[in-house]
Amino acid sequence: MYLHGTSRINDHGHLEIGGVDAVKLASDFGTPLYVVDEALVRQRCREFVEAFKASGLKFQVAYASKAFCVMAMCRIADEEGMSLDVVSDGELYTALQAGFPPERIHFHGNNKTPQEIEMALDAKIGCFVVDNFVELQLLNALAGERNRKVNILLRITPGVSAHTHEYISTGQQDSKFGFDLGNGAAYRAIEEASKLPNLEILGVHSHIGSQIFEVEGFKMAVEKVIGFATKVRTELNVLFKVVNLGGGFGIRYVEGDSPLPVAQYVNAIVDSINTSFAGHDYPVPEIWIEPGRSIVGDAGTTLYTVGTYKDIPGIRKYVAVDGGMTDNPRPALYESKYEAMLANRATEKQEEVVSVAGKCCESGDMLIWDLELPKVQTGDVLAVACTGAYNYAMASNYNRIRRPAVVFVKDGQADLAVKRESFGDIVGNDVIPERLQKQTAHA
Repeated sequence: MYLHGTSRINDHGHLEIGGVDAVKLASDFGTPLYVVDEALVRQRCREFVEAFKASGLKFQVAYASKAFCVMAMCRIADEEGMSLDVVSDGELYTALQAGFPPERIHFHGNNKTPQEIEMALDAKIGCFVVDNFVELQLLNALAGERNRKVNILLRITPGVSAHTHEYISTGQQDSKFGFDLGNGAAYRAIEEASKLPNLEILGVHSHIGSQIFEVEGFKMAVEKVIGFATKVRTELNVLFKVVNLGGGFGIRYVEGDSPLPVAQYVNAIVDSINTSFAGHDYPVPEIWIEPGRSIVGDAGTTLYTVGTYKDIPGIRKYVAVDGGMTDNPRPALYESKYEAMLANRATEKQEEVVSVAGKCCESGDMLIWDLELPKVQTGDVLAVACTGAYNYAMASNYNRIRRPAVVFVKDGQADLAVKRESFGDIVGNDVIPERLQKQTAHA
């Protein structure tokens, strides 16, 4: 398993993260356990911010909280000078409870409810990313009731399909997200929004996909945006002050993944913006981006305890752990690949090939196929790397399995960031209708 960030093998032959022995973490906090390398999270934040600072352009780097949204993470994003993207009232509430400055919050989503919009308006967030014509009218009306004028970006689909899994590609023409450039919807949206008195158009938002390992897609998106920008400036007298190019920057999950250094992504975006806008005699806009996975993905490790195993001669050996698709649904959803090791026997020779199964009542609950490990024993601690993004965020209570705890580690210290769910949490919202209550027998 590739060791990310502060991870290393210590003198006991154990995996160590943030200066804390993973075996001790499993013992102290139980498993499954999400472990977050705080130093690596902060390093990733700084790489994006510092690369933009070096460009000399105005910018905002907004952490895409959908990747991993807990109050501790919102605090770190704030401390590192980032803005924050939210896509629901739950994410917004988390950010506000963490004390995140609302003026640096951007609200995304293709179906914001009136209640969510009102909540965001009352919190005085910095910007709405408007996704459709229904939202344009609703947001204008609700802002007008508060005698407010709110900043908006219009999300456009530029027709650029990045090299990514089809389920996580969002920039192509056939998408549930945004106003399409090709069929004229984006132009009509600018035209309509410019006439609405309670909306201030800052510019446009474009997101072309996820797990992107090249810069050509971003360059193509910028070319599409500048063509659109010059058209609406000329014909509608609307000038874009902001261009948001979304996120999608890839990380290394397994051998063969080849993400670019953060600065290379940023420099390519900056160069493309400078060249394209200057070439059209257009004021260079402020650049916004939205890294999520690339901030937290490789900073996360999930620890499991090995339970049962099943050897089918000539076919495969299944090794079952105490978690699975409830804490990491990505293999089942996307056929995502992961690397792993035995955290308590990290220096031992690999002797067998196993497939790691989860404990859910689903044959598709498989975490890793064909993983080389030392001869596995019940009680071993399995560490799965790069689980920081979209694992806790997408976790569920399927089979009424309790969601794991989250621990942040840094400089030899481990701090609980999310408590493990209790049985009380599992049934906490259940209500037994009165007609189903046990009746006292009458004599």
